[in-house]
Amino acid sequence: MSSLAILNEIISNPAYHDYLAVLKGARNGFVYGVKVRFPHALVMSILFGRGDWKSRIRLIYRATKQHAFNLAKFVSLYKTILLVQKKLNGGKERDIDTFIAGLIGGYFIFGDRNAVNEQIVLYVVSRVVASFIPRAGSPYSTSPQSTLSGPGTKPLPPDSRYFTAFAAVSWGAVMWLFRHRGETIQPGMFNSMKYLYRDSDTWSDLRTLLWHNT
Repeated sequence: MSSLAILNEIISNPAYHDYLAVLKGARNGFVYGVKVRFPHALVMSILFGRGDWKSRIRLIYRATKQHAFNLAKFVSLYKTILLVQKKLNGGKERDIDTFIAGLIGGYFIFGDRNAVNEQIVLYVVSRVVASFIPRAGSPYSTSPQSTLSGPGTKPLPPDSRYFTAFAAVSWGAVMWLFRHRGETIQPGMFNSMKYLYRDSDTWSDLRTLLWHNT
């Protein structure tokens, strides 16, 4: 039996599924982070960037790298904590487990206040808050809104101490909602989370574990 066949046999073994799901979760987090951040950073650099192109390229690279690695670390940490809790609870997952895993992951991965983390956490919390709005019986629809600052207003960053707690609670809440009240999450974010956390639970061989989803 070839080495590839042995690897595929291990990968297809249900006994290793939960552990390999952590690996694929990290992979999906990294890929998604690059897909989301790179075009955004590129466009923002072209439209609003300062300095020469060499410095702009460095900024694009740093932002993309941070977003991709943070998502990869969060997904893998989240899945690991879920797995640990499940094993400690006799193989059963409790409703609160997703919140605890998201809370811890949000604290350690997204609790450091910087531009990339602020954008991600604010994106998450807006969806958490929106999930409490009563659901309509008709198909989902949105209308864009904008907030304008008055003249002379100078935005201030959040206090780093409160931001850490804010990030932790936001991630804990959104992970619980995704697992138990997925219908309340905005469709774009739901699809993103499905790619990160559910699609990373499925593969058939080495190619679909690391290269692309099934």
